[in-house]
Amino acid sequence: MGNADYVYPSTNEKRPHRVAIPPPQPFFKSLKNTLKETFFPDDPLRQFKNQPPSRKFTLGLQYIFPILEWGPRYTLEFLKADLIAGITIASLAIPQGISYAKLANLPPILGLYSSFVPPLVYAMMGSSRDLAVGTVAVASLLTASMLGNEVNANENPTLYLHLAFTATFFAGLLQASLGILRLGFIVDFLSHATIVGFMAGAATVVCLQQLKGLLGLEHFTHGTDLVSVMRSVFSQTHKWRWESAVLGGCFLFYLLVAKHFSKRRPNLFWISAMAPLTSVILGSLLVYLTHAENHGVQVIGHLKKGLNPPSITNLAFGSEYLTTALKTGIITGVIALAEGIAVGRSFAMFKNYHIDGNKEMIAFGMMNIAGSCTSCYLTTGPFSRSAVNYNAGCKTAVSNIVMAFAVMITLLFLTPLFHYTPLVVLSSIIIAAMLGLIDYEAAIHLYIIDKFDFIVCMGAYVGVVFGSVEVGLVIAVALSVLRLLLFVARPKTCALGNVQDSGIYRSVDQYPNANHVPGILILEIGAPIYFANASYLRERISRWINEEEDRLNSSGETSLQYIILDMGAVGNIDTSGISMLEEVKKNSDRRGLKLVMANPVGEVIKKLNKAKFIETLGQEWIYLTVGEAVEACNFVLNTYKPKPKADPESETWSNNV
Repeated sequence: MGNADYVYPSTNEKRPHRVAIPPPQPFFKSLKNTLKETFFPDDPLRQFKNQPPSRKFTLGLQYIFPILEWGPRYTLEFLKADLIAGITIASLAIPQGISYAKLANLPPILGLYSSFVPPLVYAMMGSSRDLAVGTVAVASLLTASMLGNEVNANENPTLYLHLAFTATFFAGLLQASLGILRLGFIVDFLSHATIVGFMAGAATVVCLQQLKGLLGLEHFTHGTDLVSVMRSVFSQTHKWRWESAVLGGCFLFYLLVAKHFSKRRPNLFWISAMAPLTSVILGSLLVYLTHAENHGVQVIGHLKKGLNPPSITNLAFGSEYLTTALKTGIITGVIALAEGIAVGRSFAMFKNYHIDGNKEMIAFGMMNIAGSCTSCYLTTGPFSRSAVNYNAGCKTAVSNIVMAFAVMITLLFLTPLFHYTPLVVLSSIIIAAMLGLIDYEAAIHLYIIDKFDFIVCMGAYVGVVFGSVEVGLVIAVALSVLRLLLFVARPKTCALGNVQDSGIYRSVDQYPNANHVPGILILEIGAPIYFANASYLRERISRWINEEEDRLNSSGETSLQYIILDMGAVGNIDTSGISMLEEVKKNSDRRGLKLVMANPVGEVIKKLNKAKFIETLGQEWIYLTVGEAVEACNFVLNTYKPKPKADPESETWSNNV
């Protein structure tokens, strides 16, 4: 029987194709191919093939510094567009930088430092045309939360500052290492649902933290959870300052109206982009003219003039809190990396160009390493600033250079003007920016499409808001990994039937009109077979057989004779999986059923051949397609009488599995 034993009724009919076994490859060649597929799926070195040494050197420099590749083609029209975009994002970067530095419990001037050096580094090494580099609220909050648990920024500001620089260095080192070693897929463990929930939770926490500035409170909780913040706010009702609340409410209303107006009319994007700087100017003038600082309105105070001082000697590698800085750097580095790459890819998709994720990681890493040595803290590509850059019509990364020079002029000449800037305005700027990160529409979309993704999203949100930023992150990643494990350990299997008037076999659940083939059970395995799911698949195949036999007995149809396993979706198999197939084969034989395989891929058939399973099963029972397997089984059923049913005692095989 099978390929070898039966004769086709007509010479015009095609014989089934034999399933080929891939030729053996030397171990090192096989290892090389595996590593290439794992770490170099995009084949980044293909441009170096068949090139002279001088050209390879040039291409190498262009790969490390993309500005050398597009720089020679830069035009005056591009410069005009980038100049407008750069000045526009600088007007947003200056107030946001000061605000986010305060959020991180760092000196406000560090927000300006961080908008000078890192953008210059990214402009030379980054591959995105639209990404605008700067500090972000979530990373600032993480820095304040994680470092603040060990060192009080008010009691020991110098140590806290040095630990922030050290954490930034470790974040940059991690990011660059992931890019150089091409391990960017690690960041993919932060799923879209995780990021949506985590960002929304972090934005909520950041907004709650700004109640300190809005209400003019001098003492506030160091906790970030909702309960601690509410307790701190309502236990100090006698210290609320109505002046700060009114001023903050007015500026927040102005910022939200400007954002709404720009969203309704995208060509007027500059109204929203200029609103934060306008708020700072108006707030500073109001405080200066009314002397509001003498009436409970807190101001920034003195900002020293001058460019970034070197901070390489301030990296606290010998500190007793080095592990805290390392942990902070790793977590903030991964979060910043995920946000920056996601933002860069989004805008690249809009303009139909490609960015290299690993190259972006190297660029982020190098700009943060350089930043940690020049008095900057963690930077990435924030969505709000990049969206303004995109809407302003930027053409290349030169817009970041323009922004950096605008910040440089501010550092050299304009910092005294920020002395009277009220902190409540900075709080309003932060709240207005954070409300855009609470993407409730994305959460609703997740609920409609995939309930488990929605649970992951809400788990991250609830963990951040009611626990801490670290708790929310752990919950979200744990739920995402759990789902990944469930996908691996519980792969989908389904019974296939024949779609009417065709030779196509599809799931009977998806196609209810598909016909069961008499005497044959066709099962599709929808994932690689590994140790994690081998036991489950063995039990599930047993259950399918029991259910099929019950169905046939109740309907009085032809008894079950063949089990066809469609292996087309099984991309790989390990020794546990092979052992499972051997056990299924033995139990099938005891039960009087014949096991047949269809469409095994190269890697699977190669391992089955090495394990001698093909000899056990019989080469004649392995077919190229499900259709050929069904045709062969039907021919045998019509040519030979079915074997008598096995003894009922043998039907206990499923209990022994």
